Amino acid sequence: QIVEVSAKTGQGLDELIERILLQAEVLDLKANPDRTADGVVIEAKLDKGRGAVSTVLVNRGTLKRGDIVVAGSQFGRVRALLNERNEQLTEAGPATPVEILGLDGVPSPGDTFAVVENEARARELTEYRIRQKREKSMHPVGAGATSMADMMAKLQDKKFRELPLVIKADVQGSAEAIIGSLDAMSTDEVRARIILSGAGAISESDVMLAKGAGAPLIGFNVRASAQARALAEREGVEIRYYAIIYDLLDDIKGVLSGMLAPIQRETFLGNAEVLQAFDISKVGKVAGCRVTEGVVRKGAKVRIIRQDIVVLELGTLQTLKRFKDEVNEVPSGQECGMMFAGFQDIKVGDTIECFTVEEIKRQLD
Repeated sequence: QIVEVSAKTGQGLDELIERILLQAEVLDLKANPDRTADGVVIEAKLDKGRGAVSTVLVNRGTLKRGDIVVAGSQFGRVRALLNERNEQLTEAGPATPVEILGLDGVPSPGDTFAVVENEARARELTEYRIRQKREKSMHPVGAGATSMADMMAKLQDKKFRELPLVIKADVQGSAEAIIGSLDAMSTDEVRARIILSGAGAISESDVMLAKGAGAPLIGFNVRASAQARALAEREGVEIRYYAIIYDLLDDIKGVLSGMLAPIQRETFLGNAEVLQAFDISKVGKVAGCRVTEGVVRKGAKVRIIRQDIVVLELGTLQTLKRFKDEVNEVPSGQECGMMFAGFQDIKVGDTIECFTVEEIKRQLD
């Protein structure tokens, strides 16, 4: 079944709910309410007054106030259950979305939750999951590299550049959406490296972490505390605030684009042949040349070719003379004297290829 919906206008949402309910009735979906509860975290945030607040959907069993819950790598005793109207509940059965208060931290959207028998079991589970998460972060897959050799090669490659960022958002889901979009911008040359991401206001510890990493602080629908703002000003840490994710992504994309090495576009000017080579005291080696094609221009780049072998790939035509006069350009068919910046190995018969190089800024796709 396909239903056209719009979160912005609300179009099709009622029809979507009707279709889901109809499908559930046809499939005769059932769940046992008489067991310990489990389900999935839909959203989570850090509320200044209430602490960690997680919106969950109960899949099976009945979630009750006072239950000990493990959600992702966080756990705690349920202090309150709230429905969509912010009303207090004592329990929530299968297929019920509720907000729970009491976890010791903010889980990630998509994490599963389950009720366990005691705090010792909850602590054991969360410590195991934290270890798993730490091991996984030490051996990343995709985005950065597919093997240790790839990772080392990328770190040694001076062309590979990273933009460190500290990201704080109103809810964990927003932070993860931002990180996912930034990961999609990564190329073999540049990427955004997330030093820290999380939900809640920008704190003093966030500022110091950003300072240590040389990273700007990104706040999405959150603000820094007065103490954090003052600290950031003293330490020279930039804080950028955003309310629209596309503005945030456009800004980061612009910074990453600026980190890309520009394209070098070469434009041919002309060729000259070395007829004589002179050693002039206090001056150096001077090439007496005839321009055979196009023009040669003072300050242009040169490539010197000897018997079909390039002996100077990217030199500079430092001095250009016609008889005793310095000139800026000499056309085809005329003779001139040339000197090259930092290059003295000129021989009769060398070909001087003259060209310009234009740097063109690149943009991420």
